Amino acid sequence: MGIEENEEREEIKYSGVRAMPFVIGNETFEKLGTIGTASNLLVYLTSVFNMKSITATNLGMLVLTLTAAISKLHPPQCRPGETENCPGPSTWQMLFLLSGFGFLVIGGGGIRPCNLAFGADQSLDKAAIITPDDKFNEDGSAASPWRLCSIQQLEEVKCLVRTLPIWTSAIIYYVTLVQRQTYTVFQALQMDRRLGPSFKIPAASYTMFSMVALTIWIPIYDQIIVPALRKITGKEGGITVLQKMGIGVFLAIVTMSVSGFVEVQRRSLALKNPIGFDPIRGSVSSLSGLWLVPQLVLGGLSEAFTLIAQVEFFYKQFPENMRSIAGSLAFVGIAVSSYLSSLLILIIHHTTKGTETEWLPQDLNKGRLDYFYYLVAALEAVNLGYFIVCARWYKYKGSSGGRIIEEVDVEKVQTGKELTP
Repeated sequence: MGIEENEEREEIKYSGVRAMPFVIGNETFEKLGTIGTASNLLVYLTSVFNMKSITATNLGMLVLTLTAAISKLHPPQCRPGETENCPGPSTWQMLFLLSGFGFLVIGGGGIRPCNLAFGADQSLDKAAIITPDDKFNEDGSAASPWRLCSIQQLEEVKCLVRTLPIWTSAIIYYVTLVQRQTYTVFQALQMDRRLGPSFKIPAASYTMFSMVALTIWIPIYDQIIVPALRKITGKEGGITVLQKMGIGVFLAIVTMSVSGFVEVQRRSLALKNPIGFDPIRGSVSSLSGLWLVPQLVLGGLSEAFTLIAQVEFFYKQFPENMRSIAGSLAFVGIAVSSYLSSLLILIIHHTTKGTETEWLPQDLNKGRLDYFYYLVAALEAVNLGYFIVCARWYKYKGSSGGRIIEEVDVEKVQTGKELTP
């Protein structure tokens, strides 16, 4: 017997509930560092770096903090009445700012997928399909990986291919969530944000209503709605994860439609009954910023259905050794969606710029942001149809019939033992 056969494999011990405070704490601080920054980033870039709204929309914490604290790391403050001639950032100031974004991306990309998989856990298949024509190296590995691969490798490819249509449908869906941290903030900047005689809600803080709605809804759904649905459907989760995602996509359509309606009211009152004037953006509407709450709450409910269901979907449909990849796919979709949203904004801006109905100018009162919201709602409606087709076509892991493939332990190949059925 060889040394490897005598060595006992180290048993993995899961800490269960005891590890959860550390997982939740890690996730909380990561969200504070990235999502909290993203909500305030547009205000910071347009007010401190004197960027145009379009530029700011399409763009580590320590670096970003330094750009705010040290005056030489950002352009001089724009004077009132000189909005068109505000000096922008220099090349090195922009490079320093972008380096901060880079650290945020690296940190978030390293924590999010691994943290999800680690929390959900609280072997690899050593098998091959052998034919008489297959040849092996002296160490037992396949001489031609293109002809012979492990079941593990085969399952990884099959999982990626099977879930790809569902993943692509989520890219369009996340365009709705991107607007929550972009043009919703710009709307708030030109609305009445007063709450009481002396307090004014920061524009970027309105996104907290989405998080509050999500936080309240999840325990209600898990503790009340799911048990009721379970009695009706007989399914463990009440409804399938794909059905949850479909509900979230539908809510995204409603969210964008409500957003368009609110923008019509905000713009109308800004033109007829303004309560002030912002030197950078224009007239401030007398419509209360609290009118943004319905669309933000709907967005939070939509996210509660779709994002959570998508992470659960990938986690359950992927092999155990691919759980970190499964967790990262949802966030890769969000990243791609951000690029898609930026591309859509650039196309609309360049198409409508200089016309009588420019959609996305610096001053929203001179544009038609509501048209943009309705366009996104229409895209979400088309995406819902595409998602339904993909969901009906999809077969959950283990649900599809097929022939049983005989698996042979690689150790038998390595030790030269005869391969017999």
